[in-house]
Amino acid sequence: MSNTLALDTRVNELVFSGKAMEAFEEFYDEDVIMQENTEAEYVGKAFNRKREQDFFATIEAWHGGSVIANAANGDVSFSESTMDVTLKGVGRIQMAQATVRRWKNGKIVHERFYHK
Repeated sequence: MSNTLALDTRVNELVFSGKAMEAFEEFYDEDVIMQENTEAEYVGKAFNRKREQDFFATIEAWHGGSVIANAANGDVSFSESTMDVTLKGVGRIQMAQATVRRWKNGKIVHERFYHK
């Protein structure tokens, strides 16, 4: 297993065991860029920490989720995953997404989510 794939696997293990913020603190670079689909990029760990905290605060109930597959090529990792959650004010939804992470020195420097 490549180092990039091992890092990606560890991040996914933390996220899907309810420790997403622990993964964020350990594996995300101070200057990380995060992006949803083709929306604007969000720059910086402090800014993205707040965005992540805000997102997790909207989760009323976690019904399950998993990584279907992941792979790596050089310093880029790819994951396909699902989440089944109830969001406050929205209700229960099933989410499917692909995540592309770019790594440098063991840290995520760019993360982009593709979802519908």
